Amino acid sequence: MTQAQLARGQAASADPLLAVRDVSVVFGGIVALNGVSFDMKQGQILGLIGPNGAGKTTLFNCLSRLYQPSKGDILMEGASILTRPPHKIAEIGIGRTFQNVALFPNLSVLDNVRVGMHAHTTSDIISDSLRLPWVRRSEAAINRSVDDILAYLDLTSVGHAVVSGLPFGTQKRVELARALAAEPKILLLDEPAGGLNHEEVHILGDQIRR
Repeated sequence: MTQAQLARGQAASADPLLAVRDVSVVFGGIVALNGVSFDMKQGQILGLIGPNGAGKTTLFNCLSRLYQPSKGDILMEGASILTRPPHKIAEIGIGRTFQNVALFPNLSVLDNVRVGMHAHTTSDIISDSLRLPWVRRSEAAINRSVDDILAYLDLTSVGHAVVSGLPFGTQKRVELARALAAEPKILLLDEPAGGLNHEEVHILGDQIRR
């Protein structure tokens, strides 16, 4: 390896996983974000703290491409994400939960978590209809991964339950499971403890740290 190649490798390793650069969002005459900048490194837990209306969810919506910043840039592993449509964000390793639970209420826990793996599937309607061998293998692998995630978050016992009939704290964990199913490099948790009791908050904190 030449010195130039080594220098480039060292520079790349020093790049933050996520870099927010001077991001502003203006809705009409309302400034929701004003010049926000920060870096996030691999393995880091970073908290955004502020009162209601401070712009935390607005920033999350920029990171997940639901909003387009009025100014600034957002870099993931050194490349801007602002040209990507929202449905392509999971593919580059950004997953999230929502302040208000956003699950499919009439689906089971298992099916909600399976939805989270869509970014890693390559099947099509014809292959699925014919039940080709590679489709069956892919489904088996997905089911194994989903089972592992449910066990990790202590959701196995409610795997076949319809989400709408579950307690709010359990629904929060289902949403976390769905986000983890996408195997994100960055996991955005918007008010993850909102509406939880003290014991549920303690359990969630342990799970996030793990």
